[in-house]
Amino acid sequence: MSQRQQFKGRSAFIFAAIGSAVGLGNIWRFPYVAYEGGGGAFIIPYLTALLTAGIPLLFLLYAIGHKYRGSAPLSFRRMSRGTEVIGWWQVGISFVIAVYYAVVIAWAIRYVGFSANQAWGDDTVSFFVDDFLQQSGDFGMGGGWVVAVGVPLIIVWVFTLVVLRAGIQNGIARLSQVFIPLLVAIFILLVIQALRQPGAAEGLNALFTPNWAALKDSSVWVAAYGQIFFSLSIAFGIMITYAAHLKRNTNLTGSGLVVAFANSGFELLAGIGVFSALGFMAQAQGVQVAEVVESGIGLAFFAFPQIVSTMPGGAVFGVLFFVSLVLAGITSLVSIVEVVIDAFEDKFNLNRTASVALIGGLMAVVSILLFPTATGLNLLDVTDHFANSFGIVGAGLTIVILLSWGLRRLRVMSAHLNEVSSFKVGTTWMVLLTVITPLILGFMFISELVDTIQNGYGEPAMPSWYVNTFGWGMSIGLIVIAFILAALPWRRGVVEAEAYELSQKGANR
Repeated sequence: MSQRQQFKGRSAFIFAAIGSAVGLGNIWRFPYVAYEGGGGAFIIPYLTALLTAGIPLLFLLYAIGHKYRGSAPLSFRRMSRGTEVIGWWQVGISFVIAVYYAVVIAWAIRYVGFSANQAWGDDTVSFFVDDFLQQSGDFGMGGGWVVAVGVPLIIVWVFTLVVLRAGIQNGIARLSQVFIPLLVAIFILLVIQALRQPGAAEGLNALFTPNWAALKDSSVWVAAYGQIFFSLSIAFGIMITYAAHLKRNTNLTGSGLVVAFANSGFELLAGIGVFSALGFMAQAQGVQVAEVVESGIGLAFFAFPQIVSTMPGGAVFGVLFFVSLVLAGITSLVSIVEVVIDAFEDKFNLNRTASVALIGGLMAVVSILLFPTATGLNLLDVTDHFANSFGIVGAGLTIVILLSWGLRRLRVMSAHLNEVSSFKVGTTWMVLLTVITPLILGFMFISELVDTIQNGYGEPAMPSWYVNTFGWGMSIGLIVIAFILAALPWRRGVVEAEAYELSQKGANR
């Protein structure tokens, strides 16, 4: 088996991990979740979730990848042969997320240009949906390829695959070491610009004024755990993949703490910038901040263009905002695609050029054919919901139950972490992963499952055939494909993998 590529140092890994964690959700999801969760009071469930689930899970995933030295499928196989399917499930989830995530980055690229001349006019919603995306509103696939989205999407994929071809250190690490400081610098400029606007104080008051009564609502606590879970890139297979490329004596828990708190720090910065801008928008329209608060696509492509149109120097503000989305998106996309490429390299003995060309190329083709179409927005919406709510949460739940209650490997993982790390873990860490994390993830999974079954998905609800095909069908299909891939023979060294398992057998028990 050829030598696995490695990060040259701990800082290279930390930048890559932060690049993966800091993505679109930090900018357009966290501020809204915090506002809805009680404003300043939300810091209590947020920190609780970070300390009791986010960081413990991050440590666990680092330990799996670092100890078993493989992609997600290979690491799980080396842990126990029957668990390889979990790794392929994560690979499938990453495949689906990558093919639509790239499209959002393509939108942001176009909006950098639109910000310069405020091309969206007076109706930002109509411009985005009808003029830019050219959506028919139909449920299906196809309906015409939209050149305005397709061309920047091709650019996104070419750039991503070039970075991945360069490898772990020369590609992913160097990209993150440039883009993450640049992202932080640009976002600080954006925050300064937003804070200077009239109404910014009202926006910050709306975000940070604590509503202590919200802490009595269980949904607020679930939202906090969900935000931490998604923003730290947990259960995508990313952190297992990255940790497998670390040197043997890397400080895992110390690195994990840096990544976790850097991610949360950026989320706080994003909240300040976003709500300062929303406060300005509310004052300009003569309404309360609550009336202009949005999340996700609505915040980025509906609300912020309106802010750009009315803010003094709005063009600069718009360019800064959408460049931030592009930078955050690209670093996350690269990490998601790496999970898929690394897995196929291990399984089928592909060299880097072949894996990027074949596997990365396939992902690019699927993305370019399916999503820049007249029906692409509905397809993106339903696949995003099911990949996150049932794919990522389901995989995360399966992993913690398997390792804590099934294989009982937490002591082994704890010993490995403590052998190489400065911050030691012990009984508290194991209790959190054995009890708290499974309960929270189980509640999230079951409540979302029941709600979707009873009420369908979408507002208004999407046709059942569409949700069954592209939602439930996709979710079940990923599991079936995972079993098929796990059953295929290892070209790269099942012998080496088996030998590794035998050499580790004593330590694992």
